[in-house]
Amino acid sequence: MNPFVYAGLPCRVVFGVGSLMQLPSEVERLGAGRVLILSTPEKSLNLQRVTEILGDRVAGVYDKAVMHVPLAIAEEARHLAQELGADCCVTVGGGSTTGLGKAIALTSDLPILAVPTTYAGSEMTPIYGLTDAGMKKTGRDARVLPKTVIYDPALTLTLPPALSAASGMNAIAHCAEALYAHDGNPIISMMAEEGIRALASALPTVVEDPANMEARSEALYGAWLAGITLGSAGVALHHKLCHVLGGTFNLPHAETHSIVLPHAMRYNRDAAPLAMARIARALGTEDAPTGLYDLEVKLGLTLALKDIGMTEEGLERAARIATDAPYPNPRAVEYDDTLALLRDAYEGQRPPK
Repeated sequence: MNPFVYAGLPCRVVFGVGSLMQLPSEVERLGAGRVLILSTPEKSLNLQRVTEILGDRVAGVYDKAVMHVPLAIAEEARHLAQELGADCCVTVGGGSTTGLGKAIALTSDLPILAVPTTYAGSEMTPIYGLTDAGMKKTGRDARVLPKTVIYDPALTLTLPPALSAASGMNAIAHCAEALYAHDGNPIISMMAEEGIRALASALPTVVEDPANMEARSEALYGAWLAGITLGSAGVALHHKLCHVLGGTFNLPHAETHSIVLPHAMRYNRDAAPLAMARIARALGTEDAPTGLYDLEVKLGLTLALKDIGMTEEGLERAARIATDAPYPNPRAVEYDDTLALLRDAYEGQRPPK
């Protein structure tokens, strides 16, 4: 066995149907009493429930979280937290909301208690991202890792089937790249393969029967594992491309991940054969890239970048940005090959075997 380093991240996880009711005791466990709740502009039932459960512990609500965490939104939320004298942030939603909480934690001592309602996985990582002047910059900082995460599968029942599928594919992307990350290890690889298996088996049922609590629980379990892998191992070409497409071209996060992933896996297939074998096994298929593409077809996902707002004229710029400062990747990241990958993703073609 090759030498490796494994560092577990210090995060408390409360998992199970109905676990949201433990929110007040978990806030108290953090020594907090003035909570700033963060959410997206949509006034969701989940936000209402969290507000009611916390009662007079709520110091305020900031509901302007949006994709890719624009710096102006982060600054406004930071100012509000300070103005309210908040001593804790409770994030209710997906990666956008968690990301906003991280932006606050990055410049303060406020702990985050995350209540995920999607399969984004950001709640399990010390990774943050901020977008300014059309560029998304990411980093790692222990201060932004949520102290506690409450996973209540009941909260995902309001996530529409199409978004559930795209969000789940985003989670699978975290697992896939952890399996060939430059700093991966056997423990994370075990979690990554199990995460892919859980998500791939649960998502078809979630799409067909959105109220199926067993499938929702299995998908959220897989997303939790995916979040751990994302927080514990590096990412590669796929995530670089998605950060560029999201931060520079403002494409929707989950859908971009689901479209790009089969093509990024095809790019790396021959350079990471052991990882691809594990992915294929988790998917129950012979070839990882095509097996994943076929799963996306089954789930009814959008398959082409041109269908989510990407312009053909932007492909060359995206390839140039990605190759000028690439993330570590099993196969050398070269401009012409990366542009070809993006063209395939733009058209939504099935990756060749």
